[in-house]
Amino acid sequence: MIFGVRHVTTYHYRRRVRFGEHHLMFRPRDSYDQRLLSSNIAVDPEPSGVRWIHDVFGNCVALVGISRPAARLLFETRILLDHTPQAVPDLQIEDDALAYPFVYGSDEAADLASCIRPHYPDDAVGCWARRFLHPRGSTETGRLLMTLCYAIRESFSYSRRQEPGTQPPALTLERRRGTCRDFALLMMEAVRALGLAARFVTGYVYVPHRDGSPNRGGGSTHAWC
Repeated sequence: MIFGVRHVTTYHYRRRVRFGEHHLMFRPRDSYDQRLLSSNIAVDPEPSGVRWIHDVFGNCVALVGISRPAARLLFETRILLDHTPQAVPDLQIEDDALAYPFVYGSDEAADLASCIRPHYPDDAVGCWARRFLHPRGSTETGRLLMTLCYAIRESFSYSRRQEPGTQPPALTLERRRGTCRDFALLMMEAVRALGLAARFVTGYVYVPHRDGSPNRGGGSTHAWC
C-alpha cells in the first residue's frame, strides 16, 4: 500500500520576529515493512539553508535556517512511502528475557543506559508499576508489559490538551487523565522504574472512516512507548 502524508505546521506572531535554527523530524526510517519513496519540505519565509544530520538514535533530522524576520512561519512536509504491514518477520523474545527480572547483556547495557535511567525520578510511579509484579518474584515479561498497557487504557481517561510539552508522569498518575504523549511517558517511566529500557516514538495512524476526496484517512500524530 502506498501512503502519501502532507503535514503543515504554521506559527503566527503579533509582530515580525527573528527565527533561530529549527530541527524537523519528518522523514521516517526505512524498515522491513516500510520503504520511503520520496520526501520534501517547503518553508515560508524562504530558508537560508537546509542541512541534514543523523541524531544519536539514527533519526534523520533537517536543520532549517530562516532567511528573514516574519510574522508567520510555515513548514509543509510531504512524504511518500510503501508500507507493507503483512511483511512482519517472526519476532521472538530472547529466552533470557522471557521472565522478569532479567539482566541485559554486557554488550548492550551501555547503549541502553540512558533508556533505563528514569528521567522523572518519582517513587509514586515506581510503586504503581511494582503493583503489576507477581508476588512470588518472577513475572512473565510479555504479560507484565501487556498488563501495564491495559491498566493505562482502562484506568485513565484521554483528555485533549493543546498546551505544549508532556506533563510529568506523576501528575498523569494523580489526575488519571492525559494525552497519548502523557500516557506514553508514564509507561516509559513505569518500566524504567523496573529496570527495563524504553524510548519514545511518534507517527501517524491511518483512520479509514475519515476517507473522502481528495484526502484519505488523516488525523493527528500519535505517541507510543
